[in-house]
Amino acid sequence: MSTALYPLASLSQIERTPSGEDGIPADLEEDLRSFGCKLIQQAGMLLKQKQVAMATAQILFQRFWYVTSLKQFGIGDVGMGALYLASKLEECPIRMRDLINVYDLLLQRAAHERSAAAKARLGPTAAAVLPDFKYTPMSYFAQAFYDLKDALVVVEMQILKRLGFNVHVVLPYGTLVNYLRVLGLVNREEVSQRAWGYLNDALQTPVYALYPVPTIVSAAILLTTRHLRIPLPSKPPNCWWELFDAEWEDVWSVAGHIMRLYRRRSAEEVVRPMGLVTKRDVRKWVDNRTQSNEIAS
Repeated sequence: MSTALYPLASLSQIERTPSGEDGIPADLEEDLRSFGCKLIQQAGMLLKQKQVAMATAQILFQRFWYVTSLKQFGIGDVGMGALYLASKLEECPIRMRDLINVYDLLLQRAAHERSAAAKARLGPTAAAVLPDFKYTPMSYFAQAFYDLKDALVVVEMQILKRLGFNVHVVLPYGTLVNYLRVLGLVNREEVSQRAWGYLNDALQTPVYALYPVPTIVSAAILLTTRHLRIPLPSKPPNCWWELFDAEWEDVWSVAGHIMRLYRRRSAEEVVRPMGLVTKRDVRKWVDNRTQSNEIAS
């Protein structure tokens, strides 16, 4: 499969991302990207969108951050714009008001979870005081709605502009079925389900903006066969991934990106992205970090 069909990040973009140039640590950028993709997936499910639209939106979302800094746009606005654009590309459009209401719900819930985590750190007594989450919808003519609507229109335009209107996306699902058929595994349901799950989880990582689809699918098959202890020819000159023009180093790197999603995280690491959804929050965090470093030095 020719990678000329879809754009991949250049080496310079990978080594020096716009967010990194603005002082955002790589681990925080990774967490914010992952959380943004989770919001897209959750919003798509609530809106009953097709998986192809949700996957396309997450890939466009990941590509966007190789040409734009997190200090310029918030992950909430960009995720909303990416899903709105992807719904048009995949011919399953959604109403703007429905999308805005769903994102408003998700962001309110994230803020509540962050507050709950902060209360939990103070002790069980403080945590018990926090009430259960209850969504308060905005009124039909609320200014907040029109602000989000304006932000959505602007971000959709910026995604198109900054990606050079190259929004073509190749999804991996058909390729996975073909590869499993070649390997004689297509009739094993547990293999198909687990590999499919790895491909969906990989949407939370930047691999779809870094590697060609055959490499990503090969990584999903590698993780699946190792977990299920299914032997495949892996010694030169009979290496199964070479059938699909995939390099071992790249396959192993993609597998590492996916497995990193499952690492154990502290409570602070889990809730940190929830408080940095807007560009204003990110700028404030970077400024505070800069001031702290200056005082320490």
